[in-house]
Amino acid sequence: MSSSSEDPSPRRNDLKGRTGLTRLRNALRYSWEGYCAAWRDEQAFRQIVALCVPGLLLAGILSRSWAEWVLLILPLALAVVVELCNSAIENTVDRISTERHPLAKKAKDMGSAAQLTAQIFIVLVWGGHLLSLLCG
Repeated sequence: MSSSSEDPSPRRNDLKGRTGLTRLRNALRYSWEGYCAAWRDEQAFRQIVALCVPGLLLAGILSRSWAEWVLLILPLALAVVVELCNSAIENTVDRISTERHPLAKKAKDMGSAAQLTAQIFIVLVWGGHLLSLLCG
């Protein structure tokens, strides 16, 4: 039975206690640190970014409207997000154990499959757009 001095709405994590602008500032700092860690430690992340940056510029050249530009950059942004998630999965699995295990392989393979799916999406969207430009 709980005592009257206990918080009636316990937090799942004491580190989650920040609110308002402090929480927002912390979230932005943690996000920036995540980008920096991905850039520093993950070659695949650097490769995806290196391919997406020219894609952003090319989207600006090839698009005839705001909507087209958004539709061209959406799969690029998705690939970056998927790579961040894939790297997070891989790092978490490696943190638990670096020994080979079927579930660890399954988790890493699923992260890789998610990135492959994002890459296929880029090819379909950009290929379709380029075909529509060429075929008028």
